[in-house]
Amino acid sequence: MGTLPDDEIALAETALLLARLDAPWADWRRAQSHLSVLAREAAELRDWVGSDAQEQAEALAGMLACRHDYSGDYETYDDLRNVNLIHVTERRRGMPIGLGIVWLHCAEVAGWDCYGINFPSHFILGITGEDSQAVLDVFSGGRIMEAEDLDAMLERLDQARKPARGLALADRMGKRDVLVRLQRNIAYRREGAGDLPGALACLEDMLRIAPADITLWQQAAVLHQKLGQIASAVRSMERVVALIPPGEDAERARAAMRRLRSRLH
Repeated sequence: MGTLPDDEIALAETALLLARLDAPWADWRRAQSHLSVLAREAAELRDWVGSDAQEQAEALAGMLACRHDYSGDYETYDDLRNVNLIHVTERRRGMPIGLGIVWLHCAEVAGWDCYGINFPSHFILGITGEDSQAVLDVFSGGRIMEAEDLDAMLERLDQARKPARGLALADRMGKRDVLVRLQRNIAYRREGAGDLPGALACLEDMLRIAPADITLWQQAAVLHQKLGQIASAVRSMERVVALIPPGEDAERARAAMRRLRSRLH
């Protein structure tokens, strides 16, 4: 999957495989069956929903939030079940990224141009119709967000460096980006809980998805160092050096690699 073009990635199927790795005891067949039910219902939406982005967003909200009761988990937000697709489909609850994969799966089956938006600290979706675009918050049941809502969120994060309207239009995420962001949520929480081996395992899954991501190789090197796995840290930095473009960053990466190699002797 790491070598596939982005548009050939089966988003929900891959997220389900990652969920099985993370929770091999969970009932993945039930989750797969439920995703198939959602796909059939989403295919039916094509027959009566037009090309307007807001209509498409409202149709998805009616199907997922109203009929199937998908919503954000406000009470136990940091529960890792909220980013495991098997558990998300069981509980109908999740973090924005966990829910978003379900919405993206349904929108793709319906044939609509729906995508993740790389918004700081909160995963949201965009839908582009023939003459319009809608931005929706899957965590709040698919509420359609206006530019003022996005600006307010950026102000709360103190990251209002570019207008939300431009951010929503420009920061479109591919399927690979979405899967990596899903796994980042897991790795971040595992590392915060002191589970460094678990965080590293999650990073290694991300590298299978995105083997050319320099930042992931750098993070892997750091975790290997923290775990005392210096030879593995060196190999990770070797990948950074092989991938990074020439320049000051490349020189710093080579220097870091030399320092790590010196610790092997």
